Amino acid sequence: MSRNYNDELQFLEKINKNCWRIKKGFVPNMQVEGVFYVNDALEKLMFEELRNACRGGGVGGFLPAMKQIGNVAALPGIVHRSIGLPDVHSGYGFAIGNMAAFDMNDPEAVVSPGGVGFDINCGVRLLRTNLDEGDVQPVKEQLAQAMFDHIPVGVGSKGVIPMNAKLLADRESLLIWTCCPHVPDALVAMEKAMKRDKIIVNDRQLACARIASPEGQDYLKGMAAAGNYAWVNRSSMTFLTRQAFAKVFNTTPDDLDLHVIYDVSHNIAKVEQHVVDGKERTLLVHRKGSTRAFPPHHPLIAVDYQLTGQPVLIGGTMGTCSYVLTGTEQGMTETFGTTCHGAGRALSRAKSRRNLDFQDVLDKLADMGIAIRVASPKLVMEEAPESYKNVTDVVNTCHDAGISKKAIKLRPIAVIKG
Repeated sequence: MSRNYNDELQFLEKINKNCWRIKKGFVPNMQVEGVFYVNDALEKLMFEELRNACRGGGVGGFLPAMKQIGNVAALPGIVHRSIGLPDVHSGYGFAIGNMAAFDMNDPEAVVSPGGVGFDINCGVRLLRTNLDEGDVQPVKEQLAQAMFDHIPVGVGSKGVIPMNAKLLADRESLLIWTCCPHVPDALVAMEKAMKRDKIIVNDRQLACARIASPEGQDYLKGMAAAGNYAWVNRSSMTFLTRQAFAKVFNTTPDDLDLHVIYDVSHNIAKVEQHVVDGKERTLLVHRKGSTRAFPPHHPLIAVDYQLTGQPVLIGGTMGTCSYVLTGTEQGMTETFGTTCHGAGRALSRAKSRRNLDFQDVLDKLADMGIAIRVASPKLVMEEAPESYKNVTDVVNTCHDAGISKKAIKLRPIAVIKG
């Protein structure tokens, strides 16, 4: 379906200052409407992306985020609506920052790997200490170096837990032999399932399978295993962070009161109970580039956070603030207890490498008083503040829309990048 930009606008309606509706008909076969949350600055980026696509411009090989939100709304078994959070941008299948929920009791409902992402259970963990900024500033360079020396980066050839090519190959062979000798690629398996079950999607990147099918169940089991791997990885990094702090401050992690506040996943599908149209339903909630944000008194929240709501960890960039938000009842109603996950890319990684200078980025960070250690120069450009949307715009939009609430603002002192 090809329409000019003005024709596309007929299917878009501003609900309020922070939310737009995508009406049925924007893309074929929409089962529900779509929505996306933006403020004025983020709205401009979204519509520029759509206008550029209507003129034949590319979005890194993907459809514009609005079209992707619409295509997700056409998937079998989706309930309520397809939702774009303020940091939404184009991705594989689902936009990054696009979430959707599917009725587990609907035999037509699907699970889609494109709604989880390749980096399953990519997430954030927040630790706290009893240190003040004044304790850290004099030793921030030593602390950054100690963290960089302790925590493996890349494929892990350096750090306290070293890994080389031979060891990696040996362990990879062992893993394949013991765990998955004949497991086909999930997307290939799902394309076969789609032909068998006559599932039609608007975009091949939305390959999917019935939740209850063998392919759907195999994917969910594999996703859970990958999710466990990510949590173990963050737990290992937590242990090594404690060791680095203990070394620099010549004490023990316990004396520093260095412990976990919370850990959140940004790319996952979870089975949850939600109220839809006045009835409680069991849903498979796909969150890609988005974060669970449950309100106060929710039974799945730890006792420590029953009164505040679930902590939501929103990472900024190397040179900008990060935030801690909390979940709200309004978010449960509107977004299945979901909010943003970070700043959201404004430039692709390739464009960042072309447009930004390695040394310029480092100099700007130094001028801001931020110590940095990085494994590769290209990472500095790819993760530069200029490569991302304004995280404060994203967080303020979530707060103003009522889908989560601002709690804490965090400013970087030292950064390490793998």
